[in-house]
Amino acid sequence: MNFLKQKDGFLGYDANTKIRSKVVIVPFGLEKTVSYGGGTSKAPREIIKASHQVELFDEELNKETYKHIGIRTLKFFKIKKQIKSALTQIADINEKILSNRMFPLVLGGEHSITSGSIRPFVKKFKSLYILHFDAHADLRNQYNREKFSHATAIRRCLDFKNVKVVSFGIRNLSKEEVVFYNKNRKKIKIFWCNNKNKWKISEIKKIFKNKNVYITFDVDGFDSSLMPATGTPEPGGLFWDDVMPIIKNVCSVSNVVGADINELSPIKNFHSCNFLTAKLAYKIISYVFEFKTKELNR
Repeated sequence: MNFLKQKDGFLGYDANTKIRSKVVIVPFGLEKTVSYGGGTSKAPREIIKASHQVELFDEELNKETYKHIGIRTLKFFKIKKQIKSALTQIADINEKILSNRMFPLVLGGEHSITSGSIRPFVKKFKSLYILHFDAHADLRNQYNREKFSHATAIRRCLDFKNVKVVSFGIRNLSKEEVVFYNKNRKKIKIFWCNNKNKWKISEIKKIFKNKNVYITFDVDGFDSSLMPATGTPEPGGLFWDDVMPIIKNVCSVSNVVGADINELSPIKNFHSCNFLTAKLAYKIISYVFEFKTKELNR
């Protein structure tokens, strides 16, 4: 694997050879099926650039988390032109990272990448739970005559028999998706955004306890006032303090094995959304390894 120089990669910190890298950042700016606003191909570069402004000290965890993890960033590379080939490409990359016993965090790109990203985990684990943040259910079977689309991302993940999905923030879906959801309640659990004041952390922890978990985060899960820089912004969404307790508590009870963040469409000279996404990536990594470390030390 070819990596960027540490100062040019995610967080942009100085190289420290004493840290054995546990995380690989994968820039995968796929943009093939976007259907409203575009720009996802530019997202990985802007997220990495913004990450250089993220404070390395985490006041909640009371440490500079990166020093306990080690984070490398893959060099930018050409993404395959055909959507199926691109999904195979990201699957192969994640498989190589997993074979090296490292944690992949993929920076998309459109949400269609997730069904490719999870393939090596589907093969490795008897059961895989997807922790899914999104405004949209993404349960269509096809969209604009395309089976592998940002609007079918979760449906394609559910094509794997050993995958279950738990979604947060959903507030926009089609009648077709409702029918599919109602027929597949054993594999899909939705925490509707209009009911977020009634979500219970105890219930969430019970669902994920001792499970192998992959996190996929579509940034349009955030309220559009917080995240306008996305192709399909939706009002009535999640805020930072809605999201953090969920990720933290899931990480505390489960084995989180990989993650992706998708659907940022950067707005020129408007940095807050890029920064938000970069900080989200760092918090996901920080929570994952905070609890992995505690588990190892027991």
